[in-house]
Amino acid sequence: MNKEELKQRKVSAFNLGCDKNRVDLEHILYALKEYGFTITEDIDNAEILFVNTCAFIAPARKEAIDAILTAIHEKKYGKAEKVIVGGCLPQRNLQELRNALPEVDYFLDFKNNDKIISVIEELYDVKPTKFSVPDYKRVLTNFPHFAYLKIAEGCSNACAYCAIPRIRGRFRSTPIEMLVKEAKELANNGVKELIIVAQDVTRYGEDIETNLISLLKELVKIKGIEWIRLHYLYPELVTDELLDFIKNQPKMCKYVDIPLQHIDDIVLKNMNRRTSEEQIINLMDKLKANYPEISVRSTFIVGFPGETRAQFKKLCNFLKKYKLENVGFFPYFREPNTKAFFYKKQISEFTKKRRLRKIQDLQGDIAIFNNISRVGQVHKVIVDYYDDENKYFVARTEFCSPNVDFCVIIDSNVEVGKFYNVELTDLSELGYRGEVK
Repeated sequence: MNKEELKQRKVSAFNLGCDKNRVDLEHILYALKEYGFTITEDIDNAEILFVNTCAFIAPARKEAIDAILTAIHEKKYGKAEKVIVGGCLPQRNLQELRNALPEVDYFLDFKNNDKIISVIEELYDVKPTKFSVPDYKRVLTNFPHFAYLKIAEGCSNACAYCAIPRIRGRFRSTPIEMLVKEAKELANNGVKELIIVAQDVTRYGEDIETNLISLLKELVKIKGIEWIRLHYLYPELVTDELLDFIKNQPKMCKYVDIPLQHIDDIVLKNMNRRTSEEQIINLMDKLKANYPEISVRSTFIVGFPGETRAQFKKLCNFLKKYKLENVGFFPYFREPNTKAFFYKKQISEFTKKRRLRKIQDLQGDIAIFNNISRVGQVHKVIVDYYDDENKYFVARTEFCSPNVDFCVIIDSNVEVGKFYNVELTDLSELGYRGEVK
């Protein structure tokens, strides 16, 4: 096969895992498109299948294996010719995967994502050519008006339950000039909302002699970007300076995602977290008193090894008192090659599920209380998409991140990707009802 014949191939991708993983895939897709491949969402009509995997917890690995098996099935019985597996799973179980899934043509180390073209040329026995693309260009895989900007790779926090440092390595910041170039490119292509992501955005720059605020000061200058949202701020590094910047800078969404994971000191210590109950309480009190306009999202783990009924109750009481607007909960997963895997006093699956249901129900009531308080208010929203089945538009306020938080349903005719001032007129299980003003 020659290169021109190779370029006739169509490529389809399975995207799994976090938004940081999504960004990696978008860079890969751009390289594939620039080389000459056609990118298609139809896996039945693609000759090359790329599976972008997650390996964070057991359910994610199962989902990844299922996707790989689907791709292999297409190779055996459909049009697919090659299956390439990338993302986090090959970093964690490479030899095991090679032994169990010999039908996979190539397992791509995420550090070699930029070599995707040479990998495919080798698989098709095509003479290798020099090919490179700008590392700031991407093919967006979500709605075109918002994009995730990954500002660092890896993590150095070493939480006892997490395998990310083993998979992705230590925390490594991307230089500001590279991020600004990527953000400008996104803005030039119609992106209006930047969602800043990393395993811990508050540690940005500590390895390259800069910091998060220095980056944000450059990003807010970019023409076309109207909202900038921060995901994954570790509580011990949420400073007054950062909160003041969010409060006073018009482009900053009044929204912070702070993964607290628990509130009890003993549990936090066993998790190897770098914060304490007192520090968390002080931060929450400060936010409530000095920054009431900033909405807080968080995540918590229930059923961590050794978690007692009293410690779980303390977490529930914390939620009742502080009434966080958006919260996600996860049962503890006993992950191999993590410190907590070897802890004694593992909690039974039954108890974890029972605690998870209880705390989700509690937060559900809190969310209703919080959201009802916004009914009657007028807020700026961005329209994400049109729901063909239900015949309405779905939008978000700055207090809500895509795919995880409350939405705003608009029945009148609006345009996807545009901003509108909307009165929140009612609240249902689907989200707010909104009327354009």
